[in-house]
Amino acid sequence: MDKHAVRNRYAFGLGTIGRDMVYALVSMYLIFYLTDILDLPNSILWWLNFILMGGRIFDAVNDPFMGVIVDNTRTRFGKFKPWIASGALLTGLAVILLFTDFGISGPGYVVLFAFSYLFWEVSYTANDISYWSMLPSLSVSQKEREKIGAFAKICANVGLFTVVAGIVPITTALGQAYGSMKTAYTVFAAALAVIMCIGQAVTLFGVKEHKELYQHESSTSLKGMVKAIFQNDQLLFVAVSMSLFMIGYMTTTSFGLYFFKYAYGDEGMYSIFAVILGISQITALAVFPLFSRRFNRKSMYSAATAMVVAGYVLFFFSPMDMLYIGASGILIFIGQAFIQLLMLMFLADTVEYGQWKLGKRNDSVTFSLQPFINKMGGALASGIVGTTVILSGITDAARPSDVSPEGLMMMKAAMLILPLILILISYLLYSKKYRIDEVMYEQILEDLRGRGGISL
Repeated sequence: MDKHAVRNRYAFGLGTIGRDMVYALVSMYLIFYLTDILDLPNSILWWLNFILMGGRIFDAVNDPFMGVIVDNTRTRFGKFKPWIASGALLTGLAVILLFTDFGISGPGYVVLFAFSYLFWEVSYTANDISYWSMLPSLSVSQKEREKIGAFAKICANVGLFTVVAGIVPITTALGQAYGSMKTAYTVFAAALAVIMCIGQAVTLFGVKEHKELYQHESSTSLKGMVKAIFQNDQLLFVAVSMSLFMIGYMTTTSFGLYFFKYAYGDEGMYSIFAVILGISQITALAVFPLFSRRFNRKSMYSAATAMVVAGYVLFFFSPMDMLYIGASGILIFIGQAFIQLLMLMFLADTVEYGQWKLGKRNDSVTFSLQPFINKMGGALASGIVGTTVILSGITDAARPSDVSPEGLMMMKAAMLILPLILILISYLLYSKKYRIDEVMYEQILEDLRGRGGISL
């Protein structure tokens, strides 16, 4: 029994609560802040929409390069923790800048926003890649990784749904206290930045890596980075499958506040809906280890995808009744909780697969594809949402009743039909191409032990 197993599980997971609070604020509500709080004109919104998409795509492409930097880092604190610390501090500053109204308008605001957003992307990348790429170094056991990953995902969802459920009542209360919704969002962003830094300190001081398990490796070159990604076929299949899923998932979640404000007609119900879904998702992650003892990963993935499909179909045809919408949301979010955790485990297993096939571990280069995927998914989701709310007439609506039935249907199609198609394609790709099951993984570990690549 690993004497640090329980300590690592909790110290690693607790560190991501604040990170995901900050990420949820930026990825899901930055557009809402720009359209409904700052009330920017469409001429500026088009520019910001391009900046959001372009910035995320540009930064996503740079993620593997950050992975190389982390893999090549040699300090007495290890290769992960220096980047976790510096990335957290700079990310906190960047998120405050993004949600601050400096009183600048027109082209000046576009330039300031572009700088702030690039600052956010680069700093969050440094933190995110180093944080998640630490996971495989905590254990080589699939079951222990599932426990670590499950608890980390529970904590991530606690952070995410705290923001989703709390953003409307908290910012409303702050707006009344400060007399300005713009100030309310700035204070809210600053509070989340502080929570993130406290949580990351728990990880930095609490986690003990197993550096002795792995053989010392030479530095990774840019050529080695390309080899680590493109010659690891299982990593590529996981990456494409994850990308399709995340584009669909993030598109749906990013429409949430717009849906309840303009289609459902009661913005306040969004927080109640979020609490129900948050509890459902966290419960699903908590029971995941129980299911993993009885069912293999492929069976769980198939069942989870079936739940997601059922949820999307029910949501699309639901009347504006919380009973039906809530039931469909529960199906979607329980299923996607299982899928996201399974994909994280698939990605972790490709580290050993890459070491076995290519002779080099490359934890951070491998895990750099996770933020790459999230950012690409977020970029395309942001583009879909931004374009839809402009073309549907939502940004021009003074009140929900001003949006036409055609505009609402456009939003509903972008929120539900397109994501469902992407999620189904993601599942088909996984089922046809991914082949690292439990038996093959154990064979890979046994071979690596024989070669001296792993000492346990």
